[in-house]
Amino acid sequence: MTIALHPRERAALRRMRRLARRRAWRQAAMIAAPIVLLISALVLGALVWSGAGAALPPMVRAAASLAGGDDGEVTFASPGDGTTGTAPLPPLPASLRGIEATAATGVTPAQPFSMRGASALDRARALECLSATIYYEAASEPDDGQRAVAQVVLNRVRHPAFPATVCGVVYQGVERGTGCQFSFACDGAMARIPNPKGWARAARTAAAALAGAVFAPVGLATHYHTYAVTPSWNRSLVMTDVIGAHFFHRWKGVWGTAAAFHQAYAGHEPQPLPPTPRLADPIIAMERAVAVAPPLASLSGAKPRLLESGAPLAEPAPDGPTPESIAASQILDRWKDSGKPLR
Repeated sequence: MTIALHPRERAALRRMRRLARRRAWRQAAMIAAPIVLLISALVLGALVWSGAGAALPPMVRAAASLAGGDDGEVTFASPGDGTTGTAPLPPLPASLRGIEATAATGVTPAQPFSMRGASALDRARALECLSATIYYEAASEPDDGQRAVAQVVLNRVRHPAFPATVCGVVYQGVERGTGCQFSFACDGAMARIPNPKGWARAARTAAAALAGAVFAPVGLATHYHTYAVTPSWNRSLVMTDVIGAHFFHRWKGVWGTAAAFHQAYAGHEPQPLPPTPRLADPIIAMERAVAVAPPLASLSGAKPRLLESGAPLAEPAPDGPTPESIAASQILDRWKDSGKPLR
């Protein structure tokens, strides 16, 4: 038996069915969206790591690298603008004048860095300075991002526009306060205590680079910046690659060729920390030694009023009079040798 429904009841049923379908679609989308995002991140990360992502747009590659992370480690990069400074180029030496500017094409890997003949102190200081740069500039980057930052530092050491030591390159311009070549040296990042695991990872990367490991993808890059900023030198240089959150650049023309990187490592590394204004010594030198009063706890036998008076307490008198005590007494001269005490 079929029961006929009132037109209003049929319309209400249709509305209820439409609402139910919409709720089902929303629930399915809420479940599927995280899964799709996760799969997309994994696929993009695999493409970047395998090298097949070279043809991807730079922003996509940077986002995929950031999504990949490293071992789930929670560390922090520099809170500053994430860009290196630049330096004026020196006069072109005679050895480079015959090189065509068109020779600076493509990406040319750097030569292995060498510290042959460096002292143990120089090696230790160079390791600390390079580790600090990698940690504070790229602690949250993947391994390739850290290798790329290390390569930029060592490329600068061998370029005539920059100092010929690792620490000299890292802390160049720090004495001006606002002219640091690497942002972490001026933006207060070093006030944070490094994460031990993150520092150990940065130190491993630094040690490998100083031992001669070359990160070829960035080539002869001497500058980098994050995708969040656009430095003033951005248009005057040539981008070599995008690794993680950083864009890497080299000089244009002859100064961007392998022949320009001829500066030898100088050694005599400066201090691995940036110079700071020297404060006046608050300690005043004494011309003579000053006796230190004994603690009040040792004066338990003194009266309360003497404990707070600040006056020294007299030593207890020994048994029997002494010449010194007699001489300092108030006994009249005629009674000194009598041996009888005064009453």
